[in-house]
Amino acid sequence: MALSNGVLVHGPTAWACAIRTDAGEIKIASARKRVLAPRLQQPFLRGPIKLVESFAFLPELRRKLPEARLPFERPAVLAATLAGAATVQVVRRSNRLGDTARELLSGALSLAPALLALRGGELAAYHGAEHVSIGSYEHGVKRAKEHERCGSHLIGPLLAASAAGNVLAARAPKRLRGTARLGSSIGAVGIAVEVFAWMTKHPQHPLSKALARPGHELQHRIATAEPSAAQLEVAEAALAACLELEG
Repeated sequence: MALSNGVLVHGPTAWACAIRTDAGEIKIASARKRVLAPRLQQPFLRGPIKLVESFAFLPELRRKLPEARLPFERPAVLAATLAGAATVQVVRRSNRLGDTARELLSGALSLAPALLALRGGELAAYHGAEHVSIGSYEHGVKRAKEHERCGSHLIGPLLAASAAGNVLAARAPKRLRGTARLGSSIGAVGIAVEVFAWMTKHPQHPLSKALARPGHELQHRIATAEPSAAQLEVAEAALAACLELEG
């Protein structure tokens, strides 16, 4: 995860975060995780559990490294999140669109806060630094700022699965719709992660390339920027600290 002033890296059993302080020094925090996801290999359940695990240690990070600035802490991003949620509700109540179009538009609108978070500041550059450092470590050669396992590749499968699930949930009895929407959201994450796992195992398959294309373009044009040497230094410090705990 790229931060506004650093990079957070997590492996199977540990996490590490490195930031550049306002004074220009690098500060690092790391710890072992309460291991959940690596033990769970049940398809469609491991995706949601991994997502929970990815955020579960953020309170510990804030205690250990209070200077870390998370992407969604900016007031403008929080405002966009609230506005986006309200707009999604308006769209879902509209009768001018079909069910599928309404859900796809709602999913696209929900991406607005993330795109806004990438505008301004150093977040996009730290995102690029994250990809360069991890990709270079994995492949043994200097890599580009785009990475084949970036979460941006989940967007296509997640939007499609969420739209289909919400269309079905909207047809449930009114008293059960809230529960049905929650279930469809969890199910969409599970499906998207399984599709993503298949994509990483079959990168040359035509369908895999087609599914990966939107995420690659999003990384290339919006989500990442070329990192500076100082930003790469921070990303490599986070990676090294995580690898040390992983052994």
